[in-house]
Amino acid sequence: MTIKTPYYIVYEERLRKNLSLIKRVSEEADVKIIMAFKANALWKTFPIIAEYVDSSTASSVNEMQLSLDCLGNDVHAYCPVYTDDSFPKFLQGSSHITFNSLSQFKKYYPKVKDYNAGREDNLVTCGIRVNPHCSVIDTDIYNPCVPGSRFGINAKDLPEDLPEGLEGFHFHALCESSSYDLEKVLIALKRDFGKWLPKLKWLNMGGGHLMTRKDYDVEHLISLLNDLHKEYPNLSLIMEPGSAFTWQTGDLVTEVLDVVEDSGIKTAIIDASFACHMPDCLEMPYKPNIEEALDDNSDGISYRLGGNSCLSGDFVGDWKFKNPLACGDRLTLLDMNHYTTVKTNMFNGIQHPSIWLQPISGEPVCLREFSYEDYKSRMD
Repeated sequence: MTIKTPYYIVYEERLRKNLSLIKRVSEEADVKIIMAFKANALWKTFPIIAEYVDSSTASSVNEMQLSLDCLGNDVHAYCPVYTDDSFPKFLQGSSHITFNSLSQFKKYYPKVKDYNAGREDNLVTCGIRVNPHCSVIDTDIYNPCVPGSRFGINAKDLPEDLPEGLEGFHFHALCESSSYDLEKVLIALKRDFGKWLPKLKWLNMGGGHLMTRKDYDVEHLISLLNDLHKEYPNLSLIMEPGSAFTWQTGDLVTEVLDVVEDSGIKTAIIDASFACHMPDCLEMPYKPNIEEALDDNSDGISYRLGGNSCLSGDFVGDWKFKNPLACGDRLTLLDMNHYTTVKTNMFNGIQHPSIWLQPISGEPVCLREFSYEDYKSRMD
């Protein structure tokens, strides 16, 4: 079956492999692992995910509603700031609500208290985001612990006795990080916030735990979490990795439309856009692997890839190929599921790639195709 380019394709077998590992960690370390929609909101794959995980984290009302509609009712909400319009909706749809500041907690906790009054189950529990000031991330745009961060409260600003109703701490200090990075952050957390940990019910360790990466030390993670349980038996542990769920589970298949050259640099222009369809390649930045390309250390013909938008910076490179690239050649950009489809845009009105699922057996299934109406309706 030949699919018209450009298109994203997600592989069920790879997805289930990741999910199986995540479930194993959850069971062996007694930790609730929940899915972060900011990394993956492809809800037509949620029936597969729900076989392993049915809890989520939401940072918007839309993310919360997507979980309630398509994944599960255990929604852990965190927003940098809530509003009088959004908070009642979060209160109705969430099991956990984390506040970014004490002022936000003081403003909205009375509503939580009223909501919980007289209820015997399905109570909403509240927490505060804390900043352990332990930076293990090289790229500042993804580092919530940079000086001047707007995320989380400092230890010096917490009262000795926590306010009534504050039952959990939440930190997020990682990005595609290792278990050893988590260990460093936990040391910093205990150093600054340790005196409050025995008084809490839960600890949410946020995202960035890339446990499905090939070189990740899963056994160390499990040991680390079990040791944390022994040290603080009062704490229920929560993790909300984003990338780990869909790491290396999908690709973007494109076609070369033209080849141009300037100042000795060859650029193959493809029928997709880095700015529109792979924005992390420009933001992070990172250069994705291409199935058809040679190893960087190999001899070959070097090309940049240029996107098909009018943005001057819509290119990434360089890759080496055995033979000259020509119009009609297909290139498969690998690992284009996590933090990709959720961040796409329709700048320039560029045609959006279709989205497909490759089941474990049988032909690929089209999950979504896009049209002019999708572009037009964004401004309707």
